[in-house]
Amino acid sequence: MIRPIIRLLALALVGLSALPVAAQDAPPALRANVTVTADVVRIGDLVENAGPVAEVPIFRSPDLGTRGAVPVERVVEAIRSYQLLDIDTRGLAEVVVTRASRAIAPKEISASIAKALEKQYGLGEARNILVEFDRNLRTLNVESSAAGELQVTALSYNPRTTRFDATIDLPSSAALQLQQRRFAGTAIETIDALTVDHPIERGEILKASDLVVVRRPKAEGRAITDLQAASGLAARHELRPGQPLHDADLMKPAVVQHNDMVTIVYEAPGLTLTLRGQAQDSGAIGDTISVMNMESKRVVRAVVSGPGRVTVAAAGIRFVENAPGPASASDTPAPSTEGSQHEHGVE
Repeated sequence: MIRPIIRLLALALVGLSALPVAAQDAPPALRANVTVTADVVRIGDLVENAGPVAEVPIFRSPDLGTRGAVPVERVVEAIRSYQLLDIDTRGLAEVVVTRASRAIAPKEISASIAKALEKQYGLGEARNILVEFDRNLRTLNVESSAAGELQVTALSYNPRTTRFDATIDLPSSAALQLQQRRFAGTAIETIDALTVDHPIERGEILKASDLVVVRRPKAEGRAITDLQAASGLAARHELRPGQPLHDADLMKPAVVQHNDMVTIVYEAPGLTLTLRGQAQDSGAIGDTISVMNMESKRVVRAVVSGPGRVTVAAAGIRFVENAPGPASASDTPAPSTEGSQHEHGVE
């Protein structure tokens, strides 16, 4: 009975001793790249299998969010007094140490101020508030363990000048207390607006590829925001990139130009007559322009119905004042009783 128990204990001791021996056989070795969170670098951060001295600090850590390189000779020298011998340097010349951090970018700072302006001053929705600082902001680095959202602890805003003064804080961070936390600048409410992405000449027809959406101050007035509505319209004057588009900047594209030869279509119930005319104005589809009948030399008002085509309805025909009178009664066409198309003159 005793002999089997002794045998089992012996086997157990052999099994338990095997792992520690293997672990102890692993030599200490340098790491090429190290990331630390504390303000000191410990032996165990730099050396694998450092054993009992792993928690001993030997260097000061780089600043938050930065990195530094330590020559291998300096690392070995700093560790030598702790009896950590035969370190495998792996042929390295230096060890790169990075200090982990939480980066607070300028965008995060401006977003927190915009939220505070929305809440305290009703300056529209935060996403529509453009915050600009008096100075270029740099990214703030705080402890990687610092959690929570930035808080605006003090805020003032002048709607007339659009200037603000704000102080931020992150209660979970001690490092932020040592950095710039007060910011000043301007804040305005913005809206979406269409503009062109390259110069457009007067009369040029806009395509969807010519247009982009930008954010512009709401105080500039209501701008066009619908890309589909602007596409296909023509520039009433020269357009430049960055300038928001308004209704007054665009017009329907002219399909009939001044002095163009056009087809005049005279429409009446059961009757359609056509003849040649000359446009006295330019016009887009749907515009009413003056057109001269080339046979009678009379000028009539007609609606542009397509490229090179205008329409005169029987009920709406009228002559332009001071236009030349008819040469004879024969200039007026006799209506056809069959309702088919004829090439006749119409005034």
